Amino acid sequence: MKAVLADEHGSAEVLRVADLPVPQPSEGQIQVRVAAAALNPADLKMLAGPTPLHFPHVPGSDFAGTVSEIGPGVNRFSVGDEVFGYALPTPDAAGLVSDPPSVTTGTMAEYAVFEADTPALAFRPEALPAARAAALPTAGLTALPVIRALETSRRTDSPDRGKTVKVLVIGAAGGVGSVLVPLLAEAGAHVIATALLEDQEYVRRLGAREFIDYWAVDTIDETLRRHPDGVDAVVNLGLPGDSLTYAERAIRRRGILLNVTFPQPDPADFRADLTVETLLAWAGPGDLDALAEKAAEGVMPDTAGRVFALGEGAEAYDVLQNEHTRGKIIVVMPVGDGR
Repeated sequence: MKAVLADEHGSAEVLRVADLPVPQPSEGQIQVRVAAAALNPADLKMLAGPTPLHFPHVPGSDFAGTVSEIGPGVNRFSVGDEVFGYALPTPDAAGLVSDPPSVTTGTMAEYAVFEADTPALAFRPEALPAARAAALPTAGLTALPVIRALETSRRTDSPDRGKTVKVLVIGAAGGVGSVLVPLLAEAGAHVIATALLEDQEYVRRLGAREFIDYWAVDTIDETLRRHPDGVDAVVNLGLPGDSLTYAERAIRRRGILLNVTFPQPDPADFRADLTVETLLAWAGPGDLDALAEKAAEGVMPDTAGRVFALGEGAEAYDVLQNEHTRGKIIVVMPVGDGR
């Protein structure tokens, strides 16, 4: 089979497309003929080290495809099932995804093996094309904890309950933002999205009511100019997490700052009345099914920014590393057996 692979730690430059043996499922595992896979910045961070990797290493965690073989003891899936999901290509990091863990041989390949008994895999609805399904897992499973944290912050005894929530989303045009902004809009939030000027119409189509060009103005100063009393929440999707103390000026009393990036901010560095949390992608039972349903219903638009063939997989990672991207970068696999 063809796969994007690396023989050593490094940047996108160490990746190439080459032949590898088709991975075979062991007990409790399924083999999937991958139809599409989505790139994530974490793929490159893992490749850069110091995470221990088995070489040749095939990157990729998000995918959609067809079950092609099942290992002993698998009852959940059958050959021919259309599936999608999220797994990490190293056992050392698998606990960050779900419980039971979700591990893969790497999704940037024509075939990949996955643990079957994990909420990080789900059946793909017929109404959801493979490329769109592949774009959902990491972004969606990062966005859902943000939505839930915001819901929890609006307690039933809160004096602000019933008011429209104002949410500043920093870095709204990326993969997570492309899922989060529509979910916030569906929930009735007033979303203020930061992005480049060229992405203004894109984030407005996602559901943002306001746009801030973070290259043209200071995001926090501009937010306070428009909303002198501050916003209810700031969600950081793009800046280093430890650089966010300046953002507290824009958050009202008893507000919340949610972060999904590293390094994590230290809550002790912020005002005592603020809730400060770092949230990671996590798959719970039914989460992927809920995301797929909303995507199929049109709540979330197609977030594929650029699409590459598998033979261009190394180039796709170079684009992710060196160019501005919108939404998700997708790699589609060739039609055929690929063995």
